[in-house]
Order: sequence, then structure tokens, then C-alpha cells
Amino acid sequence: MAKTDSTGSTWRYRWAHRQNVRRLSTYRGAETAWRRRDDELRRLRALAAGFHGSAAAGDGLPLELATDEVVLWALPAAQLVEVRHTTVLPAPDLTVSPPTGPLRPRRPDGVRVTDAGMAVLTSRRLVLLGGRGRRDWAYGRMTGLAHDPASPVTLIQVLDRRRTSGLLLPTDAAPDFRFKLTLAFADAIEQRAAVLDQLDELIAEHAQLKPFRPAVNTPGQARLSSFVPGGRRTVAVAAALVLLVPAALIESDPSDPTGGPEVAVAATPSESPAPNRPAAPALTRSLPTPKPQKPTKLPRPSPSTTRESRCGAPENPLGYGFCGGTRIRRPATEVCDWFDCVPQFWAGRGYLVQCRDGSVSLAGGGPKACGNHGGVRRTITK
Repeated sequence: MAKTDSTGSTWRYRWAHRQNVRRLSTYRGAETAWRRRDDELRRLRALAAGFHGSAAAGDGLPLELATDEVVLWALPAAQLVEVRHTTVLPAPDLTVSPPTGPLRPRRPDGVRVTDAGMAVLTSRRLVLLGGRGRRDWAYGRMTGLAHDPASPVTLIQVLDRRRTSGLLLPTDAAPDFRFKLTLAFADAIEQRAAVLDQLDELIAEHAQLKPFRPAVNTPGQARLSSFVPGGRRTVAVAAALVLLVPAALIESDPSDPTGGPEVAVAATPSESPAPNRPAAPALTRSLPTPKPQKPTKLPRPSPSTTRESRCGAPENPLGYGFCGGTRIRRPATEVCDWFDCVPQFWAGRGYLVQCRDGSVSLAGGGPKACGNHGGVRRTITK
């Protein structure tokens, strides 16, 4: 016997089952991606807190260390690269950017390999122990540092060398090398705490983007529009056409080719008019003018559909929602027309967040964000 709901409709049960399977599959995929990035951020946080070298780590290396210098990390497979046409690289910074995609094992145009050997990170410098000699990049003399976003190449500029050089590493070792180089440079300028604070902020922001488990659809929520390809949108377009086409035909009035009322004139033919006989009156018949049709409004999209596409955010034409994306530091001036803004909203100095009481604040990232509204619930993105 076919399985039915309380209304006795088998198709409603099948519709609810399909919807729940689709929603659960989407949710599991989003949760897996979220958890993968969360694990990576927490791994980097633990690595940054415990990244300390030792002088004993340099035993056996053909490298003479200074009195207070320690070896932090070593990689036996690295290649020295040089740039044919030197360009100015951006200054070294402490920005932490976890990898978002795999690197391609290729060498950028204009970069040539000149040596190969072991790369060593110490507390004072980056060293390549190559077959043709040693190449040093001291942190205190770095003026430029750039990581190629598509290939495992890192280029460095220093004060005592005119030509830009760097390292080409294996694709699987390049992300960790770049992060450890940032930590070593931060230690050299005594800014390790700034890197830890940045990682804590990234972890907190990512926690607000954790996907919510979808609600379960019931057979009673099924609509007849589920049978139509395209669903409610197709039904809405068809209804609009049904209303607009007859109105357009009436306004065009194809029975009146002249575009005006019909006029019929009856006259009595005679050779000469009688002197005292009044002229025959003209008989006029006017067709009734059709009443102007009221403009038909297209049905607005269902609020539930709009909310679902924005992951629960209020309906708005700005494209703001809770589905993840770019943080909003300069919201549109009409943002408070669509969201419930907190008092003194425009005095905030940060990015757009939603408080736990549902209101919206522009103080995201600050220590007092949503302080009087239960704290920060999640970040609003675009």
C-alpha cells in the first residue's frame, strides 16, 4: 500500500521526502567545507603558539649560527630562483591567509632556476644551502616579499642585493613555509602576538558562519505548483501573461481601424435647399470607449524563498545575507530601511554584524560590538 500523509495524498509525501533529502545533502556539504577550514585555522593557531626552534636543530648543517640564533625549520628540497626583470615588491607584512586552493607546480614567466639545495629558517634569516654556494636573506634587511598566488614561488628583495631572488618549493610544502616565514619575520620585529590575535579573529569570524541544520519539510507544506517545472516562478509568470494579454488586446481595439469613434451622416439629396426648411440634422453614433485597464502588478517573490536564498536574512535589494562572502565595512546608506539598526549605528567603526537580539551593528571586530544587545551572533556578508 502506498504511504500517504494525513490528507491521503501520496505525492505530498514524496515531495516532502525529496525536499528533505536535497536540503540535508546541501547542509552536509556546507558543514564539511566549514569544518575543513575551521580545522585548518585551529591548526595554524596551535602552530603559531608553539613555533620555537633550538640551536640543536642546526647540528649537522653546514651553517654557522650566531650566539642567539636558533634553527626554526628546514626543508631539504628547494630551488633558488631569480627574476630577469626586477620589479618593486610589496613590503613584508604579517597578514595570515590560509590556502584557498591548490598551487600549480609551475614556474612563472620571467623566473629562472639557478640552484637547488636545502632551505633553512632561523630566527634571524632565511638561508638556502645550495650546490653552488649559500644564499642568505636577513629579516632585518628585507624590503619586499611576495608569494605567488598560483605557484609555489616566494620572491624576496633585500637592501644588499640588486636582483630579486627567492625560492621555488614543492606544492605541498609551500603553504606551511609561507606561514612559518611570516612567524619568523614577526618574531624578528617582536610582533608574534599580532599574528596570534589575527588568527583568533579569523577563528571567531568563521565560527559565526557555521551552517544551520535545515528545518524538516512536512507533506502539508506541498503545493500544486510543485508539479510545474520551475515551481512558483513559472506559475507567477503564467498568471501575469493571462492578465496582461487580454488587456493589451482591448487597448489595441482592432475593430476600429481609424482610431476614433464611428460617425454616420444621413442627408436628403435635392437640387436646391428649400428656403424655410431647416437642414437635416446629422445622425451620430459613438462607440463606447473602453475603460483604461489598471496596470497589473507582477506577484512579488515569496518572502520564504527570499529568506532561504539569503540564509535567513531579511528581504533586501542590497544583496546582504548570512550565507558567507565578503564582510561589509561600508554599507549602503539605505541599509537601515531593510535591517533593524542599533542606536548610533553610523558611529560604529568596523564591519556589519547581527546581534543576538536581531538588531544590526557596524561595530563588528571591535571589543564592544553588540555590547548592549546580547553580543554578536553572526557576520552579515555580500
